[in-house]
Amino acid sequence: MARDSLTPNAWIVAGLSQLAELGPQALRAEPLARHLGTTKGSFYWHFKDVPAYHAALLQHWQAEAFGAVVNLIEDDAPVADRLRRFGAQVQADPVDPALRAWGQSDASVATTVAQVDDERLKYLSALMSSLGITNPDYARAALGASIGLRQLGDADAAQSAYASLIDVILALR
Repeated sequence: MARDSLTPNAWIVAGLSQLAELGPQALRAEPLARHLGTTKGSFYWHFKDVPAYHAALLQHWQAEAFGAVVNLIEDDAPVADRLRRFGAQVQADPVDPALRAWGQSDASVATTVAQVDDERLKYLSALMSSLGITNPDYARAALGASIGLRQLGDADAAQSAYASLIDVILALR
């Protein structure tokens, strides 16, 4: 990528990709510049320092995650379908697990992830409440499953297990 075509967004997109693949140690100016085929000077042209870059990266991911929830809210598909799509959406985010791992050692990352989880939980709770399911533990279990099932390694099995959990919850109403 030519230096003159790099934008702050290009750095952030590259960082999210590197974070998902290599972890937070890849989110420094030199490894990112090497990955993008440019110099550290280009990085510092767009970001004051690495912490400012991290803040921009987190803000970008949070906006994307919130936007995904808004898209589901605005969808007029049946509630059961939206509940299933929610799980697929969370499980498909390649950055989510890396952010959660990074959040174990960085409070600002943990705060951002918690804010996204709060929005996701509000969405799930509202969907379930619209079906008459008012026990907040069901929404919390669905959120936990959407996050944790992917850790078992088989993406198709994780999605199937999440859909089965939603089926059980829906059968309880």
